[in-house]
Amino acid sequence: MTSSFSRRKFLLGGLVLAGTGALAACGGNNTATPAASSSSPGPYPTPTNLAAPSVRKKLTARPMSIDIGGIEAQTWGYSAETGEPAIETTAGDVLQVDITNELSESTSIHWHGIALHNAADGVPGMTQPPIEPGETFSYVFETPHGGTYFYHSHSGLQLDRGLHAPLIVRDPEDAEDQDVEWTIVLDDWIDGIAGSSPDSQLNLLAGMDMGGHENMDMGGEGDMMAHGTPDPALGGDAGDVLYPHYLINGKIPRAHRTFSARPGEKARLRFINAGADTIFKVALGGHRLTVTHVDGFPVRPRDIESFYLSMGERIDVEVILGDGVFPLTALAAGKDDRAFAVIRTAEGEAPTPETTFPELNSLGTFLTSFEPAERALLPAGEVDQDTAVELTGQMMPYQWGLRIDGADAPGTVRQGQRMRMRMHNPTATPHPMHLHGHTWALPGSSGLRKDTVLILPGDTVDADLIADNPGEWAFHCHNAYHQETGMISSLRYE
Repeated sequence: MTSSFSRRKFLLGGLVLAGTGALAACGGNNTATPAASSSSPGPYPTPTNLAAPSVRKKLTARPMSIDIGGIEAQTWGYSAETGEPAIETTAGDVLQVDITNELSESTSIHWHGIALHNAADGVPGMTQPPIEPGETFSYVFETPHGGTYFYHSHSGLQLDRGLHAPLIVRDPEDAEDQDVEWTIVLDDWIDGIAGSSPDSQLNLLAGMDMGGHENMDMGGEGDMMAHGTPDPALGGDAGDVLYPHYLINGKIPRAHRTFSARPGEKARLRFINAGADTIFKVALGGHRLTVTHVDGFPVRPRDIESFYLSMGERIDVEVILGDGVFPLTALAAGKDDRAFAVIRTAEGEAPTPETTFPELNSLGTFLTSFEPAERALLPAGEVDQDTAVELTGQMMPYQWGLRIDGADAPGTVRQGQRMRMRMHNPTATPHPMHLHGHTWALPGSSGLRKDTVLILPGDTVDADLIADNPGEWAFHCHNAYHQETGMISSLRYE
């Protein structure tokens, strides 16, 4: 077995571009963020009992030029004072991140999946003021539980401009018996390609109803709104933007990343979907994958051939590597394109990006189908409050929303209550719904712990939480374009 140094080396290897093209969040003028009002008890102050930070990181959000594989994109991203923007801590650590804004507009950072205190959650207008150009802001919080997470801007469509990077929290209860470990970041890329940007793409989507579909036949950016072959498993249109490129760790398929190991070694792969509008179907040629964690929390290990990963979801798998050169493919569902990398344990010619294989053609597994490990269970109890969530919206006019208990207003909960959120999706599009500050337990999946839940068209999903983290918490679809046009609200403690 190789040393822990080798595991760490492989963990962040190839992620120099993680903050410049490996992930995506939201950008612009924060128009969709529900502002805290006088009726809100927040924003809540930073706890006074936090220990001194044990991990520190200094970041800068700035314009940059990146190479995604022979293609230069003028975009935005994070740069770190030392090393890469990816962050690694251990559960229980107190993390301090100082972010300086060198962009032309305000920004923020949200720590996706971490149940931290409200003041550090990074939602401008709700938990903090926006970080204006030239300003520096410090986030200080404890990382309470291990897992695979990431951080990203929560301002407009900045996520889709590359403002994101991995956040890996080591769990002392994990076996850590792998020989190698890789973080695999999936992304859809449009920014700086043929003069396009996420904001101009949103303008095109919003203008579709002003002249019928003729507005879509515009060349360049307009072509990016066409749809590919629908994926029947997703029950409808999988996304709204046909991106020119799909990336693994910042590279297009023809300039793919190669992950190297030796035959027979055990690898841990941490997958993050940092895309803004794309659900990926993922498989590794010649291998079955043993799923060990979903959205950061351990599950009962189960072998699968392929899986769907929606925006904001994460999954950890283990695999005993065979002898050869194997395709790692992430199909962009419904878009007739893919992200691609290679895992190499031997000499030989690499497969081409177009390669297909049985695992990729298998029936994909959804993350909601797993069962939690015993140590990941939410404490049992009776439901104190039922809350109905109705997802709304359509393509023409391009507008999305959600209603909580029949109202266009935040949901409310009292501290200590057990709340069941019943989320119904009557639209024609899947929606990955994400709640800040908490991790749901899904009673329909034996209590699986998740912070991002993909709800297919026509489906209803129950999700329980224990109200043990006071504040006002954003609740939204993690399709960045749906969020920006209104599919966002909040859960507010009374």
